[in-house]
Amino acid sequence: MNTDPAAIAAARQVLARLGVTVTDLQSHPATPSVVPTVAEYLPRVVAAAGPGARRTYGTYWERMAAAWPERPLDSVTASEFEALKQVMIACAVSRRNSRNGRHAGEHLIAAARAFYRCAIADGLIDAAASPAHRVAKPRRLPGTRRALTAHELEEINAMARTSGNDVILDALLLRLHTETAGRRGGALALRLVDLDATNGLVRLAEKGSTVRWQPITLDLAGHLREHAAARGAVLPTDPLLRARNGRPITSRRYDHLWQRMGERLPWVAVHGISTHWLRHTTLTCSTAAVTSARKSISFVVFPITS
Repeated sequence: MNTDPAAIAAARQVLARLGVTVTDLQSHPATPSVVPTVAEYLPRVVAAAGPGARRTYGTYWERMAAAWPERPLDSVTASEFEALKQVMIACAVSRRNSRNGRHAGEHLIAAARAFYRCAIADGLIDAAASPAHRVAKPRRLPGTRRALTAHELEEINAMARTSGNDVILDALLLRLHTETAGRRGGALALRLVDLDATNGLVRLAEKGSTVRWQPITLDLAGHLREHAAARGAVLPTDPLLRARNGRPITSRRYDHLWQRMGERLPWVAVHGISTHWLRHTTLTCSTAAVTSARKSISFVVFPITS
C-alpha cells in the first residue's frame, strides 16, 4: 500500500506533541469491552422493561440469572436455553387450562429474546450472537375460550347476586365487563373522572397504554355513580370501584369471585371461566346476543349502600 510521506510526517509530529511513540501504541492495544454476566445485566433489563413485561417475564429472567449467574451474556449457548426450556415445561404448575407446560416454554423463550434484544441494543453483543433467537419458540395453540351462552351468563349472575360478602359489587363487575368487553386492568384503573353518567360512557385505560371511551347503558352508568358516591369516592381521581369498607378493590376481588363461582357452579371450574370470558363473549357474539346477555345480568334490588 502506498503511503504519503507528508501524512506520515504529520502523524509523527502529532504523536511527538502527545509524548507517544509508535512502540507505545503497539505495546498497549485497545482493551476490549467486557461483556457483563447474566446476573449483572439483569437489573438493567428490568429497569428498562414496562410493568407488563416485568409481570410476564420477570420470573423467567430470574431463572436465567439463577442458572447462569457468572456466565457472560455471549457465553450462554442455544442448547443451554433449550435445556432450560425443557426444565420450565416439566416444572410448570398444572392447572385446568394448562397445556402441559407449553406456555411456560413459550414464555421462557420470549423472555430470553427480550433480554437479549436489550443487550443487542446496548451494543454488548451482535444480533447474530443471541442464543435465545436460535431456539425455536413453541407455537401457540388455539385457545379453548369460547363465548358464553345467555343461559350460562344468567347462571353466573344469579349465583353472584345470591352468594358472597358483596353481591352489589359483584353484580356491577359482571355487568360492567359484559357491556364494555373491558379487561380487569381497565376496570381496576377506573376513576370517578372516567365516568360520564350523563352520556353513558366510561374511559378505559388498558393494555398497551390504549385509552378508549366506551359506551354503556345509562342504567349501568347510574349504578356506577351511586356506587362510587355511597362508598366514598369524592375527588375526580378517586378509584371508582370500591369494597364495602370504602377501599378500592384489587385483582383479588376477581380471584375470589371466580373461585366462588367455581365452587358453586362446577362447570365454571371445569372450563376455567374467568373475567376474560365475558370480554370474549361480548366481542364475538352478535348484537342481539349481547343485548340478551345484558338483560340477563340484572342488578340487586335493594339499596346500593348496603
